[in-house]
Amino acid sequence: MGDVDQGDETPDVASSDIVVEQVEISGHIIDSLILPKILDVITTGGGTFQIVKITVGQNRSDPSYALVEVRAADAETLEHLLAKISDHGAVPTHTQDARLVEADIAGTFPEGFYSTTNQRTEVKLDGQWTAVDDQEMDCGIRVHDTTVHCVPMTNVSAGDPIVVGHAGVRVFPHQRATEAESFEFMGSDVSTEKPKRIAVRRIAEQLAQVRRAGGKTLLVGGPAIIHTDSIDHFVELIRGGYVDKLFAGNALATHDIEHAMFGTSLGVHLREGNVVQAGHEHHLRAINRIRRAGGIAKAVASGILTQGIMYECIQAGVEVTLAGSIRDDGPLPEVITDTLEAQATMRERVRDVSFCLMIATALHSIATGNLLPAWVNVVCVDINPSTVTKLADRGSFQTVGLVTDVEPFMRELVQELAELENNE
Repeated sequence: MGDVDQGDETPDVASSDIVVEQVEISGHIIDSLILPKILDVITTGGGTFQIVKITVGQNRSDPSYALVEVRAADAETLEHLLAKISDHGAVPTHTQDARLVEADIAGTFPEGFYSTTNQRTEVKLDGQWTAVDDQEMDCGIRVHDTTVHCVPMTNVSAGDPIVVGHAGVRVFPHQRATEAESFEFMGSDVSTEKPKRIAVRRIAEQLAQVRRAGGKTLLVGGPAIIHTDSIDHFVELIRGGYVDKLFAGNALATHDIEHAMFGTSLGVHLREGNVVQAGHEHHLRAINRIRRAGGIAKAVASGILTQGIMYECIQAGVEVTLAGSIRDDGPLPEVITDTLEAQATMRERVRDVSFCLMIATALHSIATGNLLPAWVNVVCVDINPSTVTKLADRGSFQTVGLVTDVEPFMRELVQELAELENNE
């Protein structure tokens, strides 16, 4: 590696730029474009910078290092800049302990609370850096005895010590792995022109790798899986051990059960494509039968439900979380109708997820993306490119997207997994 002392990388600094702070940035800051992002944030935010020292890694696995002097016209502007670049991993060289303020009202943070990202974060307490547990975006940081963890606003109790401001907080941006990523080729903008066959093969390889390593795969699914007659493909994934958890709404489960009992989805016969007489009643009759049985698991045990995705989930022990909405019919007994309760359940169940596959559901995908830390690989498959774009815009930048219809994707995914198994 080579050390290079740099002069000003910006125009001459005006005499009014008298407030200065040095920050350190380390890791794969060149090839991950972290350093350029930080410098851009400084200049667009009204500040200037000088790269005091930079050490560039010579090999792919070598980290780089930069010491950057941030200058601003006043303390308020400097604080604003430091707050923004800290989310990209820039750490002031003279860091203080984190400032803690007790919450004065339950369900609210103190003013000026630190708002978390989905990236690995540490907090400095008594001169020591402590990792923040349960990393999640759009939360606060609560310190309790020796534990530090992300806490949603609604879970705050009066008296909880909450981190306020950016002092004593550092973020480690998720960077490109030192070895070639299986998804690296998918890292471009969302597009309908990506080579789908190669993409599906990479997703199959990731699913197989997670299963071999004993990890957990979460599938987030929408009712289009049922409407496009992709049930059998989903069932193959479950039977192959590629689905450990399922997040969905009332609709996916209801129409799956409707199909299992009546052969229809939204009253349309999936095998023949015709609208069945009085078929619009089928989903309600399916819900009613499950409610009379006391739930999906009891319907399976009593022989009322004998096939389909929900049946296979019960048989395979897949952990299913059904979160409801205001428009739900019924709903099914397992559907969590309280939004905060559903959010809390989902939050708890993503903690051990290794890989997440989202298929044709905008709201559930965005909700799940908000809960996942940046180091969990996420693939979002949807016919609508805006679903993936919305995920990225809300901060789930680790999400890569595949724009395609559900049934061809799932059919090819099952085929690719079968080929992998045959070659093992």
